[in-house]
Amino acid sequence: MNSRTIHLTLALILAAVPMFLVGCSSNSNASLGGGSQNGTVAMVVSDASTEDWATIGVKILSISLVPQGGGNPVSVYTAPTPVPTTNLVELDQLGEILGNVSVPARMYTGAILTVSGNSSDILLTASANPETGFAGTAGTTIPPTQIQVQGTTGTVGSLTVPVNVTFDSPLVVTANQSNALDLEFDLSHPAFLVGHVPPSSGTTIWAVNFKGPVRRHPLRDITRLVLRHMYGTVGSVATDNKSIAITRDFPVEPPTTPETAIMTSHSLQILVDAANGTIFYDVDAKTKVTINDFSTVATTLPTKFVRVAARYQSDGSLVAVRIWASSTFNSVWISPEGHVLHVNTLGTLMTVENEDGHGVALTVDANTEFFYRTPWNAVTDSMPIGQGPGFLTAKNLVRGFKVHVSVVDPLATSLVAQSMDIEIARYDGLISLANANNFTYSRNFAMITDKYTIILPYISGNTPNGKDSSGNPIMGFKWWNFTFPTQIHSGTPAILNFITATNGGVDFGNNITFSASGESFATWGDPANLTGWAAPWAVLVPTPVPLGTATTGYVNGTPVGSFMMSVPGGNKFPTVDLSTTPGSGTLVYQVDRTGAVVTISPVDITTSAGQATITANLVTSTPVKVYGVPQADGSIKAYVVTYFTGTIMPMAVN
Repeated sequence: MNSRTIHLTLALILAAVPMFLVGCSSNSNASLGGGSQNGTVAMVVSDASTEDWATIGVKILSISLVPQGGGNPVSVYTAPTPVPTTNLVELDQLGEILGNVSVPARMYTGAILTVSGNSSDILLTASANPETGFAGTAGTTIPPTQIQVQGTTGTVGSLTVPVNVTFDSPLVVTANQSNALDLEFDLSHPAFLVGHVPPSSGTTIWAVNFKGPVRRHPLRDITRLVLRHMYGTVGSVATDNKSIAITRDFPVEPPTTPETAIMTSHSLQILVDAANGTIFYDVDAKTKVTINDFSTVATTLPTKFVRVAARYQSDGSLVAVRIWASSTFNSVWISPEGHVLHVNTLGTLMTVENEDGHGVALTVDANTEFFYRTPWNAVTDSMPIGQGPGFLTAKNLVRGFKVHVSVVDPLATSLVAQSMDIEIARYDGLISLANANNFTYSRNFAMITDKYTIILPYISGNTPNGKDSSGNPIMGFKWWNFTFPTQIHSGTPAILNFITATNGGVDFGNNITFSASGESFATWGDPANLTGWAAPWAVLVPTPVPLGTATTGYVNGTPVGSFMMSVPGGNKFPTVDLSTTPGSGTLVYQVDRTGAVVTISPVDITTSAGQATITANLVTSTPVKVYGVPQADGSIKAYVVTYFTGTIMPMAVN
C-alpha cells in the first residue's frame, strides 16, 4: 500500500455550541460574535499509511495561526518537554489529540507549523514487508547520517523547519460557535521523502521535505473523525461520576522495554457514555464490565494509566467508547497497533505490524470481538460486528486494514486477541469492472498470499454521505480525483461518471500497462450490504509509473507541455502531458545530487522561468519519475513529475 496523505487537523471546538459550522469568508478581522471572545482549539494530528514504512516519526514543536490583516501569529500548540515523537504511519487517517487551547475569535489566513529539522529527530523504520524495489532493508531503522532534512533554519542540534500554509479561504473563529481546519500532508508526494540510490554502490540518502506537500483539506463534521486511542494518567473523577480528568501521556519512540510514558500537562475531560455504556477493561485484574458512570471504579482510578477509545460530540466534548486501565503504563501500551500484515486461511492467526517494523503474531479464538469504529453513531461504535475466527475466514479483514488490538494478557508469551478495533477498512489498488452496482479492486503485494481481488458494492443511494462544497447534503456514492479534492462527483450521475473515468489505460509495451488506481475506506452494515463492507467513496489516485527515462526532451506548450518516456522492459514510449495553467499546473521537482548532498527544488512550470528550467534540464535520457492518471488516448496526465540531475544518477526512487 503506497503512501497517501497526512492530515494535520486543527479542530476548533467551542463546548457551549451544539452546532458544527464551516468557516466562511469575510473582510472583517474584528472579534466575531458576542459573549466570550475565545474559542477552544482541540489540537489533533492525523495522516495515512504507507506500505514501506513502519515508522515515519517527526517532532511537532509548535503550531500557530496567522491573523488576517497582519499581527503576530497566534500560538495554538506548544509541545511538552521532552517533545514526543509522532509516528505518522500509525495515524492512518486517525486523529491524535495533542491538547486543547483557547484561541481569539477572529479570521485567520494561514498556519505556521514548526517541526524539528535535526536528522536525529526524524525516525524512519522500514516495514516488515515493504514493496518490491524499496531501497531500504525490511525492519531496519535508517541511521540519522543517511537522513537529510530540507529547508532547515537555526544551528546544528537546534534545527527547525517552519512550514507556512496559506488557506484558500479565511478560517473564521467566531465566539460561541465552532469550526475546524484540516491541513493535509501528502506522503505519496515524491518531494516528501526521496531515497536517492547510487547506480552501483554507495550510501542511500533519504531526503525529507516538509515544504510543498501541504494543503488545506475540508473537515466538515468533527463527529466523524476517528480518533486514535489516547494514553493518559487519571487525575480525578468528577463528583457526579460522569467524567474523568486525564493528563495526556505519549509513548517513547522508538519503544523501550518496558515502555515508558512521556507525561505532559495537557489535560482532557473524558465523559462516560451514560446512554449506551462505556466498556471498561481492568487490565491488571483481566476483567471487563460495561459502565454508565464511574461510581464503581472512582476510588481506584486516580493515578492509574489509561488507554481510551473516544469520540467527539458536536459540542466538542469527548465520550469514552472503551477504557483500559492499569497501574503500569506498559500494560496499557502492550496492545498491538498498526496495519494488518497477514491473516492465515483458518482465521486463527493474524499478524499486525508494530512501530518497530516487526510483525506481532496474535491468536484469534472464539471470544475475540471485532469492532468497527463509527464515532458518528454511538450505538454501532460500541457494538461488535463479528466474533471469532469465522469473521476472518469470511475475508472481512485484508492486509492494509488499520487496527488496534487489545490482548487478554499483555505479559503472556503467546498473545491472544481479546478485542480488535478496525479503525480503517482500507481497500486500494487497480480499479476494474466498474458497473452500476459495484467495482473491483485488485491489489498485489510482495508476498503473493496477501494479494486480493475484492468486489465492493456502492453504498445505497439513500445513505447520507456528508456535504458538498456548498454545504448541500450528499446522498449515496461519491468520488473525486486526488489532484482536485474539492471537485467531488456526487448525485445521480456520479456512478456513471466513475465508470467512464476508470476506463483509461497506458501501454509501455511488452505487457507493461497501467490503468486507473484508487482507494476507498469501506463502511460496514450499509443497506447495500448489511453484513459486509460497501464503498461510500473512492478517490482516484495518481498511478506511480516506475522510474524511467525521457526518450524526448520536454517541449513547452500552453496549456499543456509534454515529453515521451520509457520504462525498463518496455518498447513503447507514451506521452506525458504536463499542465502549465496557473492554479492547476503539474507539480514538478528537480532532484540534484552532488556527492552526498541531495537537493529538492520545486519548478513552477506555470511561469516562464520555470518553463525555461525544465526545458533545459529534462532532456533526452534524463531519469524521470511520473505520477499521473492514465487517459483513454494512452497518454498520462501528470500530477507530479520528478526528474534527476547531478553527477550521480539514481538507480531507484521511493
